[in-house]
Amino acid sequence: MSSARSTRMLRWFLDPFFGEERSYWRAVTACFLAASTFWLLNALNKTYTTRITYPLAWRYDESRFIPVQPLPTEVPVNVTGRGWKLLRRQLLLDVKPAELTLSTPAATRYLTSRALRPALQQAMEGLQYNYLLSDTLWVELDRRVSRRLPLALSPATDGAALPYAARFEPAEVVFQGPASKVSTLPNPYPVHLPTAPAGSSTGDIRVPIGGPELVQTNVQDVRVRLLRRPVITIPVDVVPELLDAPVGRKYAFTPATVRVRLQFFPEDTAGFRPSQVRVQLHYGQFTNQDSSLRPFLSEKPAQARGYLVLTRGVKVRSE
Repeated sequence: MSSARSTRMLRWFLDPFFGEERSYWRAVTACFLAASTFWLLNALNKTYTTRITYPLAWRYDESRFIPVQPLPTEVPVNVTGRGWKLLRRQLLLDVKPAELTLSTPAATRYLTSRALRPALQQAMEGLQYNYLLSDTLWVELDRRVSRRLPLALSPATDGAALPYAARFEPAEVVFQGPASKVSTLPNPYPVHLPTAPAGSSTGDIRVPIGGPELVQTNVQDVRVRLLRRPVITIPVDVVPELLDAPVGRKYAFTPATVRVRLQFFPEDTAGFRPSQVRVQLHYGQFTNQDSSLRPFLSEKPAQARGYLVLTRGVKVRSE
């Protein structure tokens, strides 16, 4: 019974629309469009409080400083304003970014909501800034520096020296980027051969320079001329150092020394001294009273073409 009643009500609603001329439907459509337009205009004239993301523009000396992490391009805020202004913000129509000036970029690590408020209030024309949805905006910039480094062939993946002397063109490369990264680049800078040279004992190849992220070079690759050379292997026994160990405690090592293998070209051995080699152990790996730590080479002569730490582990005992 209810189904039949529903059918009759539906027919009662739809019957007037059947058989009407095209002009009738045009009039109905125009009425709907007019009503929708008036409703939209009325809604846009009202005032709303809502959350939006507002764009940021950073001002600092880009010739002297560089971001280590990408700077935020927008920030979430709570604002109050008319619908027209909020719609323009969502459609990015003539939106003025909030300009944030960093007077001491290298020393600034964050900006609080209090520091952001003046710039946001000044930029938000027609909108009332209420508050920042996050308390702190984190930034990280560093000094932009340049460093010129000579080049050298990098050892093989197992630390063995390549039996080649190399002439590079250009002989030095300029690295530019954040001081925290550029200052840690090795001197000379190692150039990795993409594949081991095959066939003849000499040859010219082009090798990409590479480098850490955010560090740029004045050339993308260098020309390398390889000349086959004999390599001399020198074993060295070094007393290891325990890195970051607590002060006031004594430790005993087993074995007492670490065997390191260094490789040189013949003319580079004359100035070599065992004191130029340092081996260290990370105390952070020390977990019990008798723990075995993996030694690593922390210093070596610049003339060394290759190296390998032969001692695989050192047992450390607290006394």
